[in-house]
Amino acid sequence: MTPDEKEELREEVIAALQDVYDPEIPVDIYKLGLIYNIDISDTADVAIRMPLTTPYCPAAQSLPDQVKKKTEEIEGVNSAEVEVVFDPPWTTAQMDDAAKLTLNIL
Repeated sequence: MTPDEKEELREEVIAALQDVYDPEIPVDIYKLGLIYNIDISDTADVAIRMPLTTPYCPAAQSLPDQVKKKTEEIEGVNSAEVEVVFDPPWTTAQMDDAAKLTLNIL
């Protein structure tokens, strides 16, 4: 893949992830800042690093599975791997302004 193709695919992944919501928060996970990193290999394998809102998040199993499924549904993606990380821990500072406004944090 060329760098432009990787960037285009990355934008498609971001768009797909904006359809995934934490079940307890009415904001998509991308705007919540729950996507730390999206790496795309030359063979269109996508690796995503993401935290959970808390270590005891009730969606700990379902949310990463949704992210993987949504990513693998994108045309051109060969495979997707989702790694849940806890360092650095997620905070509301990682949310975009629209998410903060929705949750009355801004």
